Amino acid sequence: MEKACGMTRRTFIKGTGAGLFMAGLKLSWPLPVWAKSADSGIDKIAAKSRYDLAIGYSPITIDGRKGISTGINGTVPGPLVHLREGDDVILNVTNRLMDTEHASIHWHGILVPFRMDGVPGVNFNGIRPGETYEYRYRVKQAGTYWYHSHSRFQEQTGTYGPLIIDPKDGEPFDYDRDYPVVLSDWSFEDPETIFRHINLVGHYYNFQRRTVWDFFSDIGERGFADTVADRTAWGRMRMSPVDLADVTAYTYTYLMNGHSPDMNWTALFNPGETIRLRFINASTTTNYDVRIPGLEMEVVMADGKAVRPVLVHEFRIGVAETYDVLVRPREDRAFTLFAESLDRSGYTRGTLTPEAGIEAPVPALRPRPVRRLEDIGMGAMDHGGMAGMDHGKMDGGNNPSRHDPRIPGPNGPTPFKPDKGNTNVAMVIMNTKYRLDEPGLGLGEDGWRVLTYDDLISTEPQQYSETVDREMTINITANMERYMFSFDGKKFSEHPGPYLFRHNERLRLFLVNHTMMEHPIHLHGMWMQLENGADKLPFKHTILTKPGEVLSALITPIEKGDWAFHCHLLYHMEAGMFQVVRVA
Repeated sequence: MEKACGMTRRTFIKGTGAGLFMAGLKLSWPLPVWAKSADSGIDKIAAKSRYDLAIGYSPITIDGRKGISTGINGTVPGPLVHLREGDDVILNVTNRLMDTEHASIHWHGILVPFRMDGVPGVNFNGIRPGETYEYRYRVKQAGTYWYHSHSRFQEQTGTYGPLIIDPKDGEPFDYDRDYPVVLSDWSFEDPETIFRHINLVGHYYNFQRRTVWDFFSDIGERGFADTVADRTAWGRMRMSPVDLADVTAYTYTYLMNGHSPDMNWTALFNPGETIRLRFINASTTTNYDVRIPGLEMEVVMADGKAVRPVLVHEFRIGVAETYDVLVRPREDRAFTLFAESLDRSGYTRGTLTPEAGIEAPVPALRPRPVRRLEDIGMGAMDHGGMAGMDHGKMDGGNNPSRHDPRIPGPNGPTPFKPDKGNTNVAMVIMNTKYRLDEPGLGLGEDGWRVLTYDDLISTEPQQYSETVDREMTINITANMERYMFSFDGKKFSEHPGPYLFRHNERLRLFLVNHTMMEHPIHLHGMWMQLENGADKLPFKHTILTKPGEVLSALITPIEKGDWAFHCHLLYHMEAGMFQVVRVA
C-alpha cells in the first residue's frame, strides 16, 4: 500500500491532454443519470445482472475550474450499479489508464469470493492497462453499498460510485421516492502532491490553528493553571487539539452526487410523501455531519443492513459508511441537505424541494471543535505517562476498560506494549474507554438528537453462534508528527505476516484506538457485529473509532482467503495503516 503505482494526473495532462483537446473534446462534467438534479431517483435505473465499466481519464469542471479525473465510463461519480439479491452477476472492468501500473474495483461491503474482492497484491494482481477483468459472483445480500478503486490514489481522483441491491423478498419499509446521496471530496491538486505535503507537515492544510486569543479565552473559561497545564501536555506530545482532519477545504471541494455546494444537487418530492435517502460517504478523508434543518430523519439502515428505526436530527457518517434514512416533508417548501466536515472547514449541500429552482437557507458552519485531553483518554494526572511513553505503566492493572461492564469478555482487550523506541507509536492511551454511546467530537450540544452507535439495533437475522471461540486485540497506532500510521505499532511494510482468522470460528475482535484521530476501520469479506449492548447486534463493514476508544465486534469468517483490513482514510492506509487477514 505504501508503494506508488505510477499514475498521476500531471503525467496525463502533460503527455496526452493536448492530444485530447486537439481531438475536439470539450472540457465539461458529464454526470450519470442517477446523479443529475430533479427527479432522477433509483427507480429510473433498472436492475441488471451485467455491467461493463471502464476506468479512464475524463475531463472534469467544478465551479468553472477544469481538471482531469479517473472517472468510470466518463463520469464522476461513476454509474449506479443496480443489482438484485440472489442474481449471478458479471461486472467487466477495463483499465484505460495507459500509464498506470494497475487499476481495480473493490465492491465495498459486498460478500464475494476472495478473488472477486478487488485488492491488488492481496487477492488479485490488479487490472493492467488495456486489460479487462471479469468480476463474477452471486449476490448474497441487499441494501446500500458503493464501489471504488483500491489502486493507489485513483479513488481520490474519481474512481467510485454507488451500488444498490434490491432485496429478493421486498423492502422492509415503505417509501415513495428513492435517492442516493453520495458524499465525496475533490481536489485539483495531484494526490501525490497532497500525500507529500502531509508527510512533510501533518497540519499542512489546517489553517484553523489555535491563536494567542484562544489562549486568553481559555484562561477566562478555565483559569490560568489549567490552561497552561493543557497547553503543556499537548506540547509534550507534539500534537494539536485542533488537528481534526489531514486534508481540509483549503484544497477540497466537498461534493454531493458530484455537485459542489454552488451547483446545488436537487431532488423533488410532493408534500406528504416518504422519501428514502441513501447516504454514502465515498470521501477520501472527510467524515461528515449530516442534517436536514426542519426535518427529522428516521435511520432505517446502517451499512446496508436494516436496523430498528431511530429518529434523529443529525448523524456523523464516517468515510466508507452508509446510512439509509426516511424523511417525510409535510410542508410545501424546500429543505437543505447539509453535510458539514468534522473539522468545520467546509460543507456540501443539496436541496429537497417540491419544485425545481426553489432553495432553502444554508446553515452557517459551526465553530471548529477543540479536543480536550479527556477526549483522547487522557486526564490531568496522565500528562507525564502518556506524553513520555512510560512503558513501565503498561500492564494489565492499568487498563480501566477491563472493569467497564459494557466491555464484553472476561478480561477485555490485551494491554498494548510496543517495543521501546518504536517510532511508529507516539503514544499509548492508558485510559481507553467505551464510547459507542457518544455522538462524537463537536456533536450533541446543539439541542437536537444525534445518532450514536448505541442506537443501532439490528432487525436482520443474526445467523451466527452466540458462543465466542476466541478473542483478539488489534491496536490502532500512529506517530502523527511523522505521518506514520499502523496497526499494533507496525506498518504494512513491516508486518511479519497476516492476522489469522479461523474459518467459521466466532471471534471477538477488540479495536483500541491509541491515536487522537477518528479512524474508519474497514474489514473486507465478512461482517463485524458491533457489541453495543443491543439484544440484536448491528452489522457493520466499517466502524468509525474515536480517539481513546475501545470497542469490540463479533466476526464469523465464512469465506476462506486473504482479505484487506485497513483504515479507510486513504492517506492513512497508504502511510501504513493496512494489514491482511487470512481466513484458513
